[in-house]
Amino acid sequence: MHHRARPAGRFLHHLQAFLHKGGLIAYPAEGSYGLGCLPDYAPALRRLIALKKRAQHKGLIVIGADFAQLRPLLAPVSAAESKAIMREWPAPKTLLLLARQRVLPLLRGRGRHNLAVRIPDLDTARFLCKAAGTALVSTSCNRAGKKACKTEREVRRQFGRQVLILGGRTGGRRQPSQIIDWATGKRLR
Repeated sequence: MHHRARPAGRFLHHLQAFLHKGGLIAYPAEGSYGLGCLPDYAPALRRLIALKKRAQHKGLIVIGADFAQLRPLLAPVSAAESKAIMREWPAPKTLLLLARQRVLPLLRGRGRHNLAVRIPDLDTARFLCKAAGTALVSTSCNRAGKKACKTEREVRRQFGRQVLILGGRTGGRRQPSQIIDWATGKRLR
């Protein structure tokens, strides 16, 4: 299945229903296509991890249109800390923040208490989260050990009809987003 990245009308309803049934999507992100699903739906997370052939102990990144979409997954932060975090975004900068206890281990990574979150620099990715009405998982669109897909054609070659492709151009970044541990300020990637 293939659709343009800025869908409207009936497609928005279809997208939301598709995600709520555990569907996986491929969409343009800052540097490559991203693979996504709902961050709180374990069957979809398991399918995504299996599709990528990714180690299950690794965590996944979650993106949102704004901080309000990410808050349900994160431990509460003070108003001052929230302002400081918001000064970092939108940007190709992923922050590790303390997750709520109920966040699935598949999402944050086994034995980890933080969750990797970002408000993307790319308008299309933020629009997608807004259209979906929720934050979304955002991991590079590739099988483990392969190059990340930069075009719709590459997505189709690697994944065929296993994902719903939302077409469009990536942001053209050559490097993946930075990952920074918010508590320590340490850059991890």
